[in-house]
Amino acid sequence: MTLDELMARSAGLCEFCGSDTRLGGVDLPPAGAILLCPLCRGDRVAADAHWRCLEGAAWSQVPVVQWAVWRRLGSLDAPWAATVRAEMDLLAQVQAWIDLPAAVAHRDAHGVRLAQGDTVVLIKDLVVKGAGFTAKRGTSVRGIGLVADNDGQIEGRVDGQKIIILTEYVKKK
Repeated sequence: MTLDELMARSAGLCEFCGSDTRLGGVDLPPAGAILLCPLCRGDRVAADAHWRCLEGAAWSQVPVVQWAVWRRLGSLDAPWAATVRAEMDLLAQVQAWIDLPAAVAHRDAHGVRLAQGDTVVLIKDLVVKGAGFTAKRGTSVRGIGLVADNDGQIEGRVDGQKIIILTEYVKKK
């Protein structure tokens, strides 16, 4: 959404607290965008009392606003925030966003995040079952592929064979 569309939807007010000062759009994938003031965006530190505005915003019928409120309430330590979050009557679309599985993050043996196409180095000799060879420690594997549903596995070519490698046995180069 453009800033003009966000301004029209929210009547030119912060969608959390209702402020009309220095508003800006905040993108919240996969839901969309919302319009927030500097305090609600986190540009400046807000007093704990400021977040009480979320009690009213929780009743928004705009799915992305309701989802943003639910997420923000979850980050607050105040008992009232947990109560409000638990009592929210979530729209079906918001519930679907909440139920989405967390993105799978592939990490090497040292906790460094791996991405599609990265180069890794084996940190242990690996016996490759079914191929009849051992991939030696120090072997570089270029252009890895990530296994979509398993963050503990990557795909790569070693000695011309495409194999599955456990992420605990590689380090990012």
